[in-house]
Amino acid sequence: MKITAVKPLVVNADMRNWVFVKVETDQPGLYGWGESTLEWKTRAVVGALEDLAPLVVGQDPAQINQLVRIMKKQSFWRLGAIGSSAASGIELALWDILGKTLQCPVWQLLGGRVRERVKVYTHLGMGQMEAVYESLDEEPLLARAEAVRSHGYNAIKIVNIPYTHYTVSLPDLDKLHRMTLRLREILGPECEIMIDFHGRPGSARSALQYVEAVAAARPLFIEEPVQPGDGKGLQFVRERSAVPVAAGERLIDLADFAALFDNRAVDIAQPDLCHCGGFTEARKIAAMAEAVGIGIAPHNPCGPIAGAAALHFAAATPNHIIQEEMVGAVPWYREVLSKSPIQMVDGCWQIPDEPGLGVEIDEAAAARHPFKQEPIHPIHARLADGTVVDW
Repeated sequence: MKITAVKPLVVNADMRNWVFVKVETDQPGLYGWGESTLEWKTRAVVGALEDLAPLVVGQDPAQINQLVRIMKKQSFWRLGAIGSSAASGIELALWDILGKTLQCPVWQLLGGRVRERVKVYTHLGMGQMEAVYESLDEEPLLARAEAVRSHGYNAIKIVNIPYTHYTVSLPDLDKLHRMTLRLREILGPECEIMIDFHGRPGSARSALQYVEAVAAARPLFIEEPVQPGDGKGLQFVRERSAVPVAAGERLIDLADFAALFDNRAVDIAQPDLCHCGGFTEARKIAAMAEAVGIGIAPHNPCGPIAGAAALHFAAATPNHIIQEEMVGAVPWYREVLSKSPIQMVDGCWQIPDEPGLGVEIDEAAAARHPFKQEPIHPIHARLADGTVVDW
């Protein structure tokens, strides 16, 4: 069996463009689906897929480890976030092909399931962009959180850290403290709350002040308190935080994760299967984390193929804690699917039995949502004096 083509399929989902990847083979009707979604880099990722295709076309799709090495090593230049996302989408599709060939679900190929269901969480507005990033005031945040709860979710992530420079203001701290306590009162103790700092604090010390402001609400974790690459800053926060610290969604190399684990800079790692190298690299990251007592809560605000991959990974990963998802990001989310393995019961995904990833794309329906320029949300990340800050 040989790979005959690597075909990107871009589907605009308002907040982001989903980049689906179809890997075709010379066996009639046998192909695999992957996903390479990378926000605000759609055209670059499609170009990277076209660049990587000649390295894998003509190769045996079952030799996944070898093909990953070919894509990483024979590209000469390091892949970076764009190239790694493209390679990840191809890699995920290869597992889909292998599962279909052997007539078993991908989680079985990963060593078998270690749990009966997968706990999941979503964002305000079910992932709708304005709700996610524009809930900095108390009443919209509380109303949107209650709405998510009404859809059967038992865990919610919010992004309500103010846009910040190197220091914080007392009014911002007081407001954040009040909002998160009100949120806990409304949702009660049975609903998990996660707070995404989004790398907004300009210093580790300001991040720690925000951690102290939200700690009384007892979040499951706070996420990305400082910008990726600031390992020392992250370690500073984690060593002083009363709340578990998560990070890693913007890391793509094993060495980057290894440094976090060596320094115990996180309690929870958040690799994204669409960016870090697919199952091949994510399994290594999870194993390294498990060896030093660190959990895994993979990043996944992407499309339905990424969701299917996350489900299979979660089913087979012992130190997996909870899975991010956004099945409500657009009202037609399931319309582009002719088949999906994702079924939620009591706030948890169920483990599927279909071969491969168990997801199929309705290409005609997908074509009704062609590429569009995503909203440039970061333009809002300015302070009152005009200073541009991280968003």
